[in-house]
Amino acid sequence: MAQEITDATFEEVVLNSDKPVVVDFWAAWCGPCRMVGPIIDELAAEYEGKAIIGKVDVDSNQQYAAQYGVRNIPTVLVFKGGEIVNRQVGVAAKNVYAEAIEAAL
Repeated sequence: MAQEITDATFEEVVLNSDKPVVVDFWAAWCGPCRMVGPIIDELAAEYEGKAIIGKVDVDSNQQYAAQYGVRNIPTVLVFKGGEIVNRQVGVAAKNVYAEAIEAAL
């Protein structure tokens, strides 16, 4: 399962990580987010120990969504060394996310 990331834990989990971090910005009411959610959970299992895969509920955690210009959800950002190295807006196939993770490893 993907790790729950909040505004309170974002800096520690995402920005200070020594591994690539995938962050899925989503909301419970968002239909396309429900399509991406299971893909993100699969990737979390597949990349366990190599990358951190997490989710930010934008309804309760708006600080970093605003800071990184997340206007549409789902938006999946890949961070490496605290910097965004990939941005995917909307639903994409699992291999698109996997390739972004591989590129960051």
